[in-house]
Amino acid sequence: SSRPFGNLHMSLFSPPTIDFNAPLAHRMRPRTLDEYVGQEHFIGEGKLLRRLLKADRLMSIIFYGPPGTGKTALARLIAKESKAFFEELNAAGSKVAEVKEALSDAETRRTISERTVLFIDEIHRFNRAQQDVLLPGVEKGLITLVGATTHNPFFSINSALVSRSQIFQFEPLSSENLIVLLRRALKDTDRGFGDMRIEADDDALLHLADISDGDARRALNGLEIAVLSSEPKSGQTLHL
Repeated sequence: SSRPFGNLHMSLFSPPTIDFNAPLAHRMRPRTLDEYVGQEHFIGEGKLLRRLLKADRLMSIIFYGPPGTGKTALARLIAKESKAFFEELNAAGSKVAEVKEALSDAETRRTISERTVLFIDEIHRFNRAQQDVLLPGVEKGLITLVGATTHNPFFSINSALVSRSQIFQFEPLSSENLIVLLRRALKDTDRGFGDMRIEADDDALLHLADISDGDARRALNGLEIAVLSSEPKSGQTLHL
């Protein structure tokens, strides 16, 4: 059955829109692989995941690592790179019926040669029955499953699902990675603070990066609080 687009599913062929009420971290999600920062050990030039994407040979995968390290952002880019329909479920609030419906919709899309990337955040929260529902879709290639988890998948996800997936372990972002993201947000006039007069001290950005513990969301949230709580009067420069 065909479902209307909503907050859980989207077509990446629709024109991108920017929700200026959304947090800075959401607005600054990378739009291309070239904008993606971090995880060079598997998405860097010549590394495994980038090679699979370039060859259009992507299998189901599981992203495992700490929060704020780019799992959701990379899942969306994978769908965009493969020109697939992107559907997103959060395991914390999804039931078996929703998983079955997503698989049914993927089967419908396949009749018109449209592929589906099904991204399941917090996949470790699915119980065994919910995970088992995914297996036929993964085995038949009906969906490209991208599961994201902060828990070790070898202990939190069914072994049958793990054995059919490639696992990529995410590392906390380095301070250098975070500073790149912070400076990008300060310069971006469309999604960030580029239309404001802001001078950011190197030491201040380094301090913000260091206390964010490798979490890009935390770093960008900290920058947003610093800017919005100190917004200068018109014509003045904000010094961070």
